[in-house]
Amino acid sequence: MGSQTVTEQNSGGGPGASGNPLIALEKQGQAVWLDYIRRDLLKNGGLNKMVEQDGLSGMTSNPTIFEKAISSSTDYDGQLASLLAKDPAKPAGELFEAVAVEDIRAAADILRVVYDRTKGADGFVSLEVSPTLANDTQGTIAEAKRLWKEVDRPNVMIKVPATPAGLPAIEHLLSLGININITLMFSQQHYEDVAQAYIRGLTAAEHPEKIGSVASFFVSRLDTMIDPELDKIGTPEALALRGKAAIANCRVVYKRFQELFYGDAFAALRQKGARVQRVLWASTSTKNPAYRDVLYVEELIGPDTVNTMPPATVDAFRDHGKIPGPTVAQGVEQAKTDLANLEKTGVRLKDVTAKLQVEGVASFAKSFTDLMSAIDSKRQKIGAKA
Repeated sequence: MGSQTVTEQNSGGGPGASGNPLIALEKQGQAVWLDYIRRDLLKNGGLNKMVEQDGLSGMTSNPTIFEKAISSSTDYDGQLASLLAKDPAKPAGELFEAVAVEDIRAAADILRVVYDRTKGADGFVSLEVSPTLANDTQGTIAEAKRLWKEVDRPNVMIKVPATPAGLPAIEHLLSLGININITLMFSQQHYEDVAQAYIRGLTAAEHPEKIGSVASFFVSRLDTMIDPELDKIGTPEALALRGKAAIANCRVVYKRFQELFYGDAFAALRQKGARVQRVLWASTSTKNPAYRDVLYVEELIGPDTVNTMPPATVDAFRDHGKIPGPTVAQGVEQAKTDLANLEKTGVRLKDVTAKLQVEGVASFAKSFTDLMSAIDSKRQKIGAKA
């Protein structure tokens, strides 16, 4: 297929009802993905309904999401009991992979209608390599290849973090034709490194036109870390910058996306039918109750983007979201000014974003450890009932 945008492919053919702000996002060129997975959503028609009525076109998962799904429900008990009946000593990691692969396949099958309608440009579901491999290039490559083969769906994306060790793995995996969702990006430099890895990976790929990838750029965590620092500084200049860093950071990154993917750097690949690497806004629920609960949706609307939202944010935006236009491309000069003023107050963005990535890796690794504990806890309960 050619290098037409998702907007062009979706226009006129998208599902859903008029008046739904989520559908209106699609008309702005932004895909709505769900940052959540749970088996009952896949089995009871809930995901199908969101695809049909909300224009939902993708799904992301991570260890935290799976840990909550498995530990707080009985959805997985039947499959776990069956697996343990065959092998009572089966390691927790293998048990998790079995249930995760089943969920990811089911979600991919439901989203296949979107994948087919958009000729492979959307309709993806993401599965993450173990966060314990974030600093292991070869381990990441091996696990990503194995998961890709195990899930065996054209519309799966394997999630790999944008760590120094993750970047060469990302490039290599893309060159093999594996769809990759690059995660844990916080800084403009993280974005630059990932976009360049994408371009190099596709340049080395046999069929670049068949590869899908998103660059998952984290949003709310930046304000969550910077706002308290601004409060401590306490000057009028510092206080005026509260709640502005995350959106400004995203707007500058989106500007760079446009320059890279609609400029000379990607021209040769576009001629071969390769797709741009969409920017995905991650962590878009609002953590500060003083801010509008759909702030990180309304301010980051634009073509060739994805917003992956947890269920509460999807519900909030469906209820009262507003769409003033392609907001992510607006106010770029003001965004640069805001970021420069942050530095003047003494907040070093480079240090903050580096810390956020390190903490993000540690947080996901802890969630993975908690997930293994949750599965072992289930093992004991199921064993007691047997």
